[in-house]
Amino acid sequence: MCGRYASSRSPDDLAEEFEVVDPRLDKVLPPDYNVAPTKEVYAVLDRVPREADSDAASKDGGKSQDADPVRQLRVLRWGLVPFWAKDPSIGSRMINARMETVAEKPAFRRAFAGRRCLLPADGYFEWYETQQEGAPSTKGRGKPPKQPFFIRPKDGSVLAMAGLYEIWKDPTRDDDDPERYRWTCTVLTTEATDEVGRIHDRMPLLVTPDRRTAWLDPLTPKEQLPGLLVPAQQNGLEAFPVSTAVGNVRNNGPELVEPIPLEESLL
Repeated sequence: MCGRYASSRSPDDLAEEFEVVDPRLDKVLPPDYNVAPTKEVYAVLDRVPREADSDAASKDGGKSQDADPVRQLRVLRWGLVPFWAKDPSIGSRMINARMETVAEKPAFRRAFAGRRCLLPADGYFEWYETQQEGAPSTKGRGKPPKQPFFIRPKDGSVLAMAGLYEIWKDPTRDDDDPERYRWTCTVLTTEATDEVGRIHDRMPLLVTPDRRTAWLDPLTPKEQLPGLLVPAQQNGLEAFPVSTAVGNVRNNGPELVEPIPLEESLL
């Protein structure tokens, strides 16, 4: 799964990288080196401009017959809340969507069909279960210790994680309440293999620059979507151990993504 990541780029940098022409930001997020579920994150998406996006909550995929989608940068909350949810707290359990079942799952299938996004990241964290060689077995005494790893592009580029978004309408709020519509998102994942799979059995799916337009276009046929995605391991990534401090969501700072030595016996 993808349960933590880092995102430190400025909105101006992201707008340039992802060719955003219509920023829709009501706030600027500070650099976050420990993005956790339910936090606000940047997302890139294509939507038809409207005076009030609240209209879009009732229209599948933001489709329109009289205008073309425009590339936007928005702030969304990580943890997708399906449009039919009665309680938004369900979002905390919807941070990832499995590619193998996303087209059929009730929580994700509408978003997969027409509400796709990109979630920019410096890299993401995974935890590797370790066991000291020669140490007494931990069987029956709880889980073995876990070592966090940070996985990022070797060339320092931005990861474009494939995501979905939804717009949930809060029935307890008035129509003119700016908080009536909640924008949320999830990260698409697939089975991990090769070197990264040694750390965790799931990994995020990425979208390369040449496929971003097709992925974001609400009108791209659903059967073409899987071919637009690339497992993270195939995108020139490197993985290295980092401080266990990242396990506490209250910790935040560039030191969390700095490599640390790792004893061979932990591997």
